Amino acid sequence: MTGLLALEDGRVFSGIGWGASGVQTGELVFNTSMTGYQEILTDPSYYKQIVTMTVSHVGNTGINIEDVESEKVWVSGFVVRSLSPVVSNWRNRGDLDGYLREQGVIGLSEVDTRALVRHIRSKGVMRATIANGEQAKDAQALIELARQSPDMSGWNLVDDVTTPEAYNWSETSDPQWYNTYHDHDNAPLIIAYDYGIKRNILRMLTDRGLRVRVVPANMPYQDVLAQNPAGIFLSNGPGDPAAVTYAIENVKHLMGKVPVFGICLGHQIIGLALGGKTEKMRFGHRGGNQPVKNLLSGTVEISAHNHGFAVSHDSDLHGAEVTHINLNDQTIEGLRHDELGAFSVQYHPESSPGPHDSLYLFDEFVERVKEKAV
Repeated sequence: MTGLLALEDGRVFSGIGWGASGVQTGELVFNTSMTGYQEILTDPSYYKQIVTMTVSHVGNTGINIEDVESEKVWVSGFVVRSLSPVVSNWRNRGDLDGYLREQGVIGLSEVDTRALVRHIRSKGVMRATIANGEQAKDAQALIELARQSPDMSGWNLVDDVTTPEAYNWSETSDPQWYNTYHDHDNAPLIIAYDYGIKRNILRMLTDRGLRVRVVPANMPYQDVLAQNPAGIFLSNGPGDPAAVTYAIENVKHLMGKVPVFGICLGHQIIGLALGGKTEKMRFGHRGGNQPVKNLLSGTVEISAHNHGFAVSHDSDLHGAEVTHINLNDQTIEGLRHDELGAFSVQYHPESSPGPHDSLYLFDEFVERVKEKAV
């Protein structure tokens, strides 16, 4: 065994290290998706987190350039039960081991991930250290390193993942997967705040005939409104939403001016801008199989999640309506404020990875935007 995972509560899990050598700390979380490890690795919402996969076999489809959600791997470490020794996929460009080595990220396999996940579900997510190589020999030192690492609560990580400059996005989905609309010359303009945005979200917007401009997370609302957008999109992202104070202040001034749609951290920012509160969850929701009830239609959607904070039930949301709830623990999954033209969901309707039950939310946003643009 050449690798070690040391938790702040003193629990240690050994395994075989691969990917990069060295030591890294992060918040230890788990994801229950059956597939989509490449999208998970490149999702900026996992910044400063060590991700454990509950599925037993990982790596068999290798790595391709089409499925990445950003320009790099953001996780601090990747823990699996079994790393596939064989790669078989027609789009494959390399294996998972080499990919993480190139990205400077530590992988750990042959870990008892069932025991590890049961421990997290019992004790809650916690800080941890992952090590590969010589430094994996001193378990106590790694435990102390985990205890000294930052806690996720109160941590603004958006500043580290957002784009430094605004840019236009025009890429659509592969037409063999989705029907797309390519006439963007006279399309309504959407400003997308990048709190750690995923590429498939942007594709879902351009697929529907919208012109998309992505801007830094801290762009003042005055500069956004000066571009005369027909709608505002608030993206996913890492860290504690309450710590991203400039985003909350901007959204307060944007709601009521143009339609606003938020996903994940964007949903939490809307909740805070409405006067609500957010709270850290015990172990969060991460996976592609979370049941969410749409309270407006009564239907249940199986949805993709990645979040460790939620809008509190005791929030005063000043006229907003709760539209979706999680059926596992009743957490708030959706909000709508008709007077201010804002709505949001905690989960990921772009579903990368995950099911496609919730794509209608992008269609709803387009309808609101086109009404504004007329």
